[in-house]
Amino acid sequence: MPAKTSRRPSYAAVLRIPHARRTFTAALVGRLSYGMVSLAILLTVTRATGSYAVAGTVLALFGAMSVFLSPARAALIDRHGPRRALIPMASLYAALLAGFAAAAWRPGAPAVVLGALAVAAGACTPPLGPTMRAVWGEVVEDRLLLQRAYSLDGVAEEILFVSGPLLVGGVLKFASPAAAVALSAALVWTGTLAFVLSPVVAGVRPAEVKPRRSRGRLRGGRALAQPVVVAAGVGLALGAVDLLVIAFAEQRHHGDDVVAWVLAALSAGSALGGLLNGAVDWRTSARRRLPLMAGGVGLALLAAALAPGLGTLTVAVACAGFFVAPALTTSYLIADESALPGFRTQAGAWVNTAVNAGSSAGAAGVGLLVGQLSLGWCFAGAGAAALVVALVSAGGVGRLPAPPGTPAQAEAPSRV
Repeated sequence: MPAKTSRRPSYAAVLRIPHARRTFTAALVGRLSYGMVSLAILLTVTRATGSYAVAGTVLALFGAMSVFLSPARAALIDRHGPRRALIPMASLYAALLAGFAAAAWRPGAPAVVLGALAVAAGACTPPLGPTMRAVWGEVVEDRLLLQRAYSLDGVAEEILFVSGPLLVGGVLKFASPAAAVALSAALVWTGTLAFVLSPVVAGVRPAEVKPRRSRGRLRGGRALAQPVVVAAGVGLALGAVDLLVIAFAEQRHHGDDVVAWVLAALSAGSALGGLLNGAVDWRTSARRRLPLMAGGVGLALLAAALAPGLGTLTVAVACAGFFVAPALTTSYLIADESALPGFRTQAGAWVNTAVNAGSSAGAAGVGLLVGQLSLGWCFAGAGAAALVVALVSAGGVGRLPAPPGTPAQAEAPSRV
């Protein structure tokens, strides 16, 4: 049953929704797998084949299948409901990861076999993040409380992607990298099972949607363009920053531990920004705030381009992170209010796909440029990309249709 709250709901109010704490915890257990799996696969294939090139290729195949098929998997959840779609999806994904771990447990595993298993597993990755956000949208009726829920979700995801690699490192002290892949499989299956057995998720039913493309659905698609474009731009900047920080540390003869601290500052800034964004009762619409947040990322990266040393770079990167979680949280909120009944999970999945695809493109683009241009120009290029996205999205706000079912709400100031 949708939850209603007071005029100024808190983060605690999110967790006081019946069964919300249990459901959210279960989803986070499953999503912790995603913070581990990339590093675990990379180390496992490197150990099994002795080739960084093969490891990078296998990870790229896994990531591509996981990212670009996410909307299709989300469509299955919208069509059949979380319980009917997620259990077989997670079971197959976990089984394929377990098979991957078994095949790569000892050195000498055939690269073709590992690649095939990685592709198959990536194609089955359960979209737990988009589904959890869709569940928030179903059970939270108050838009202010939904903003808190999405912010809490975004901050928790930041923590998972910081703690996941640390957990892999802990496993490596006692076992081979393949054991971390197996643990990732166990986490996603256990978390997904607990998630779908929650009474909140059990109450989410697939909406009856006519198969033909209605005029209203097209309007919803146009309204979804802004958050998807901004998410892609922010993801591109993040993918570039990861590689640029590594290059910066190497150029100035710092150790790998320094890279970890700088990227931790990015995550810390993002978590702080996400918490503050969720706590503010904004008086401007989400669509008008979103370009400003993307612009904040861009300006901070332009400042990073001028950083003379590690300290100033860390501050600039943390400032960029301060706008990341708010930008992504706001993108998810806009996607949710733009979605027609029966398309809520897909809307969130498109934003999620845009972030990941943009991140991959940013890393690949900077990888080509970092040897041709100075690091300052590369940072400036990443910042400029975020600024261009901010300007484009700001220019299109007035021409976008209102979200389906809320003709005046999207652009009117949200006063509380």
